[in-house]
Amino acid sequence: MSDLTSLIKELRNKSGAGFLDCKTALSENNNDIEKAIEYLRKKGLSKASKKTSREANEGAIGIYSNDKIITIVKVNSETDFAAKSDTFLNFLDQLGSVALNESNANLNKEEFLKLKFNNSTVSEFFSNMIAKIGENLILKDLIIIENNSSSEFMFYIHNSYKDNIGKIASLIKYETKENDENIKTLSKNICMHIAAMKPESMDIDDLDKSIIEKEKNIQRELILNSGKPSNIVDKILEGKMKKFYSEITLLNQAYILDQDKTIKSILEEYKNEYSYKLLSFNLISL
Repeated sequence: MSDLTSLIKELRNKSGAGFLDCKTALSENNNDIEKAIEYLRKKGLSKASKKTSREANEGAIGIYSNDKIITIVKVNSETDFAAKSDTFLNFLDQLGSVALNESNANLNKEEFLKLKFNNSTVSEFFSNMIAKIGENLILKDLIIIENNSSSEFMFYIHNSYKDNIGKIASLIKYETKENDENIKTLSKNICMHIAAMKPESMDIDDLDKSIIEKEKNIQRELILNSGKPSNIVDKILEGKMKKFYSEITLLNQAYILDQDKTIKSILEEYKNEYSYKLLSFNLISL
């Protein structure tokens, strides 16, 4: 398979556009995949929405906690068969234990791999496990969140291999006056919502400004190309951006268990009685 054919195949998978459209987009953008995707979107030819790339790798994500930290560990493997094996799952659990024992909220991936483990290092542990499983294994993500007495955590695992390990992991940090069963159920449901709807930020102000400008430029060009009168372009653009925000910001998304309400309005319902406040969220997926 030639390099160009491979690029066209990749672009088709990411954009949903046809072969000739992808070939033209690559030609017009010096074979730059990301620019080609933007080109296709401006032409109205891309079926891709929020996300323009995704990992094809298999693997699993584990969530671990103690009284000091919460850690999320993501390890990629080459096949789903390996990821579901007891050997791999035990390996992931051991990595989680190493991170918890270190209890360092500032620990990054590079530092983690250098940590001592069984008279060697975590990096050597990876090498030994690669030889044992027969597949390449990569520490893809290591997220560590500081735990404290004033906040609570809840997580949800989708496509789970174990209670704390699966293909999609969502976690929220929140404050509440009373962490009773009502609040735990609400928090679990919000985690499920995050796993299903995949928000990119908490609210509009948390979005990268470059993402907003890029979307505005794409939508404006689509509106202009549709032949709409110039005097109503801004009004239409406002509506398009409102829809965009409602798709990718958590607080503005329609709640999956009640589509007539947003996450923001659901939180308001629990604010007075419980002083419930959503502080942050994390979403990790394969």
